[in-house]
Amino acid sequence: MTSTLTEPAASPLARPAPPRRRTRVLALPEARWALAALVLFLLALPLDLLGAPAWTWAPLFAATYVTGGWEPGWEGLKALRNRTLDVDLLMVVAALGAAAIGQVLDGALLIVIFATSGALEAVATARTADSVRGLLDLAPATATRLLPDGGEESVPAQSLAVGDTILVRPGERIGADGQVLDGRSEVDQATITGEPLPVAKQAGDEVFAGTVNGTGSLRVRVERDSSDSVLARIVAMVEEASGTKAPTQLFIEKIEQRYSLVMVAATLALFAVPLLLGAALQPTLLRAMTFMIVASPCAVVLATMPPLLSAIANAGRHGVLVKSAVAMERIGQIDAVALDKTGTLTEGIPRLSEVRPLPGSGLTEDALLSRAAAAERASEHPLARAVVEAARARGLPLPDAADFASAPGLGVTATVDGHRVQVGTPGRLLVPAHRPGPPTSDQALRQPVAAREDDAQETSREAEAREAVRQLEGDGRTAVVVLVDGTPVGVLGIADRLRSDAAEAVAALTSLVGTSPVLVTGDNERAAASTAARTGITDIRAGLLPQEKVEAVRGLEAAGRRVLVVGDGVNDAPALAAAHTGVAMGKAGSDLALETADAVVVRDELAAIPTVVTLSRAARGLVVQNLAIAGTFIAVLAGWDLIGTLPLPLGVAGHEGSTVLVGLNGLRLLRDSAWQRARQRPGR
Repeated sequence: MTSTLTEPAASPLARPAPPRRRTRVLALPEARWALAALVLFLLALPLDLLGAPAWTWAPLFAATYVTGGWEPGWEGLKALRNRTLDVDLLMVVAALGAAAIGQVLDGALLIVIFATSGALEAVATARTADSVRGLLDLAPATATRLLPDGGEESVPAQSLAVGDTILVRPGERIGADGQVLDGRSEVDQATITGEPLPVAKQAGDEVFAGTVNGTGSLRVRVERDSSDSVLARIVAMVEEASGTKAPTQLFIEKIEQRYSLVMVAATLALFAVPLLLGAALQPTLLRAMTFMIVASPCAVVLATMPPLLSAIANAGRHGVLVKSAVAMERIGQIDAVALDKTGTLTEGIPRLSEVRPLPGSGLTEDALLSRAAAAERASEHPLARAVVEAARARGLPLPDAADFASAPGLGVTATVDGHRVQVGTPGRLLVPAHRPGPPTSDQALRQPVAAREDDAQETSREAEAREAVRQLEGDGRTAVVVLVDGTPVGVLGIADRLRSDAAEAVAALTSLVGTSPVLVTGDNERAAASTAARTGITDIRAGLLPQEKVEAVRGLEAAGRRVLVVGDGVNDAPALAAAHTGVAMGKAGSDLALETADAVVVRDELAAIPTVVTLSRAARGLVVQNLAIAGTFIAVLAGWDLIGTLPLPLGVAGHEGSTVLVGLNGLRLLRDSAWQRARQRPGR
């Protein structure tokens, strides 16, 4: 990497990401009407309290009723037309009833507080959507499309079609998801995947819309329509969150209708019975209106959604996109965890982990790796890329290779510095066999060691190679044998590197649910055991087909467990669907897994999963707090009004104040400190 990449002023990779989109509060109709009602109320209040003529403050109060009450009143009338009784309509009727008996100020106060409560909920919902839609700000508005005649044109990024070829210049944001056709560069993908370092890109590599190109130039073939890009898919999944209802909310809405009918009946009885017994009209009506106000369940209704929506918004800002309030609530209910291996606990990318020159080969680790990488450089096999990348990482010289040949499942052969170098699988290169006559290029790959004229027993070098292979495979690594002129000179160990936060995440999940997660993988037993040993997992289910993963999950749920499944591939999708809650790793996750899961870890930060579980539990705790607050206020105020005489202003302030209180309490999880507490103290 050149030094310019480390200088913020010169490096395109050092450019900051676009600011996170944030809805202006006044852009929300609910907030504008609530603010207007508040301003009008504050203008009228001192005039009324100071004894000014009614014509100075009465129009202001009337305007307060209109600005703060018309929208909930209209929604309530529409609900009444559908034969349902809405809390919004009850609040407006209560305010008008207060005005009818001369308590204009009290009714206006009720309207203002109720409008403010609705605005708070609208703000929470909008901020949730902002955390998701803000991702779209990363996509550039235009892209440079290459024409068949070699020309180019600037077009809106949204107009790009699959198959188009675009040119991405240094420092530009990539305009579409696609595959690199030509060019080499480093791309900053931190805004999508959370990778702290730029990722090298060359022909054949995948790139994503919204990521920042480095110092090179790339030609990219568009592979996905703009509406189906990684950013767009994530947005489409999570935008459903604000429109869904958690089970608790659904339960509240079921009882809301019955409760409202009972409350209206009680209000009418509290008004009619005393009148029949000879009570005066005005105090009786005032008492009935006060009861209807304090007994209305608006605070109970507001108790559930704000905490869950706030938790969704907070998680979204930190790279975990939860699809719905239902999913957020369910995440906190889990008491068992099942983890996939490849692409979940591990990065899903093979990396060179060990270089073993054989005794007597006369090669150092660097010399062995240099020769192997020189032979592998022209290969596109993932294991070959791991070897070449490791050599380049060490800064080793790669000699020119001639007579390159490759055979699927076998490896490669090439002439390096005048020597025939073979790199391939032990099962092929260490099997005795005869191949009479000079080998062809394909035969050179298949020509084993020990194909000697006397057909003697394998040499000590071959035995040492076999032992090294056995040890590496026993540790869960993939062994690659290197031969020079038909003689084994070393063995390379390649492994799917464990995620840096895998052990931390497993420990945190164990603390949360009380038992170690289960490893469910289609990989072999040895690789699974190696990964489990390094992460602290004790329950291993290896070699599973997709349907067997589902059976493992259902077995846990049959035992009464609520299982969280974390995976990334198509083979994980059935288990994600069968589980109580499914979480997909977003970077390498298949489309099917992303669509099936309840949540997506966009940055592939495994340690974020226990944090979200803890955040979900905190949200459920706030729901319980809010329900307790709302229920207590209703019981105390309604009881006071039935037993004694509750002043209407106190009833309005107490009940509607509780509505604001539970709304603000639910918004506590919007703060970044809530995420940090959940991360530092999982499960608490």
